[in-house]
Amino acid sequence: MSKIELVAPCNFGVEAVLSREIKNLGYEIIRVEDGRVSFMANEEGICRSNLWLRTAERVLVKIDEFEALSFEELFEKTKRLQWYRWIPKDAEFPVSKASSIKSKLFSTSDIQAIVKKAVVESMKAKYKQQWFDETGERYPIHVFLNRDKAALYLDTSGLSLHKRGYRELSNSAPIKETLAAAMVLLTPWKPERAFIDPFCGSGTIPIEAAMIGLNIAPGHGRNFVSGSWRWIESKLWNRAKEEAGSMVKHNAALNVQGYDIDESALRIARTNMKLAGLEDKIHFQKRDIKELSSKDRYGFIVTNPPYGERLSDRNSVLSLYKEMGKVFSKLETWSFYIITANEEFERFFGKRADRKRKLYNGMMKADLYQFFGPKPPKPAVNVAASLEIVD
Repeated sequence: MSKIELVAPCNFGVEAVLSREIKNLGYEIIRVEDGRVSFMANEEGICRSNLWLRTAERVLVKIDEFEALSFEELFEKTKRLQWYRWIPKDAEFPVSKASSIKSKLFSTSDIQAIVKKAVVESMKAKYKQQWFDETGERYPIHVFLNRDKAALYLDTSGLSLHKRGYRELSNSAPIKETLAAAMVLLTPWKPERAFIDPFCGSGTIPIEAAMIGLNIAPGHGRNFVSGSWRWIESKLWNRAKEEAGSMVKHNAALNVQGYDIDESALRIARTNMKLAGLEDKIHFQKRDIKELSSKDRYGFIVTNPPYGERLSDRNSVLSLYKEMGKVFSKLETWSFYIITANEEFERFFGKRADRKRKLYNGMMKADLYQFFGPKPPKPAVNVAASLEIVD
């Protein structure tokens, strides 16, 4: 199998989490940049990365990177690349995405048109034909210009990886699945310990937690555009899926709960739970934040409370933060991970976070406020029982 450079874009702020995921899959990190991690893998790595990466938005094959100060230069350097190595002559190959940051070439529609024309001309020379019907499998091309350097990719994912396939319904302010997974992975939570989201909405954070706790691959319920590519053998996809299925911890202890005051949101959460294959694995219940309590001694609250973006909501949201501070203070040995874009959160919550991490929910900057509870004591060892009796 070939060595291939792959690039995984991600939300700003979760690059370290994504890097750890990639290393856990056994692949070599090349570069970590804002919003993306580059690594080396092979064809099977494309399959496994799409199935397993919880915090990546896509998995891209890097074709090349070069300076492009003019459209002519972009055209000529794109044309000379060996696109035939990647794209069959009957394939569909749209330039589906282009972006430009601080570059002389800034019109994304023109960038897309020039790259498309260049790829066509390159393939004409190789395949000795003047027209491509593009009736075969799809090979989406992405172009990214940053400070006049153009990078060209093939998108192996298709739909963004945050689209796991379980969230057909959502409430009015959903958090992306990839960010929810990152929030969970930023905690030292273990499945046997209590996990509560008291503002669960459509259930994304508890569902991602349950999938992590049971070691369910986030991509297990969906397809990927590269699943039909001829140069990735079907046996590699089959092997990756079999591996993912064999690694599910069906009998793992799990104590995940989601609360909300909106019954309609909870109905959506229960539906999404079933679509994720987690029926009866999460306890969803209608409960006001004032009623939050737990018999568990040590646990985690991971949540995305209302931000109060509208001026009319501001006072009610700040009152909510005060109430959260009162209620959470009773859970003295618990840890809290709270994401919000409201910069007044700590003042009204009544406590400074042990750590604050900048994250992005879509294009909205937010902070993850981390409050660390004590570690639970290690179980006592029965010394007498562990001694070997010698005659």
